Order: sequence, then structure tokens, then C-alpha cells
Amino acid sequence: MEPNFLTEDHAHDHDEEIGSVSLVSEVPLNEKAFSTWIRQVTQTFGTDILRMKGIIAFKDDPERFVVKGVHMLLEGDYQRPWKQDEPRQSRLVFIGRDLPEQLLRDGFRQCQA
Repeated sequence: MEPNFLTEDHAHDHDEEIGSVSLVSEVPLNEKAFSTWIRQVTQTFGTDILRMKGIIAFKDDPERFVVKGVHMLLEGDYQRPWKQDEPRQSRLVFIGRDLPEQLLRDGFRQCQA
């Protein structure tokens, strides 16, 4: 639709307020703590969260939990069992406007089981 979109002559502006925060935990998470925390994050910072998605490993749970969200809309469900050779690692990424990175890191860490 826009054939010159990726050419050098195409002018566009980037919003320097937009950034991402990537969180990783090798330690399984506590399901109740994570559920409470992620709801609180989306309620508090939802207007600035453009996109959020992740794969979560809950303690003693054989299945991967997938979570995604846009602004204050949040959904999650079990996807499939963890594969035997797959690292049980939780990964969560936020893309948004002026997100409080250290607050997100601290809260995510507090969800560890």
C-alpha cells in the first residue's frame, strides 16, 4: 500500500517515550503472586502498556502459561505441556510508554516461588 515505506527518502517520526522491558526468570513463579501482580500492573500502567506478552513457568505446573495484553486488556491460558528438553523459563516483555522498568523487574522477581 505504501511502496516507499522502507526507502531512505521516507520520513517518519519515532516516539522516544516508547520502549520495552524484558523480564526473565529461571526460577518458577508462584501462580497466585503472578496473577495478582500482573493484574495490578495492567490496572496501574495499562494506559501506557501498548503490548505485553509472555510465557510463564509456574511452580509444579507441567504446562506453559501464555499471557498477553494490550493496555488494560489481559488474557492468559495454558498452551501446552513443557517439552522434556525445553528450559522451564519465564519470559515476559512489555512495550509501552515510559514504563517503570525497575518497578516491573522488582515485582516480577517477587513472584518467584
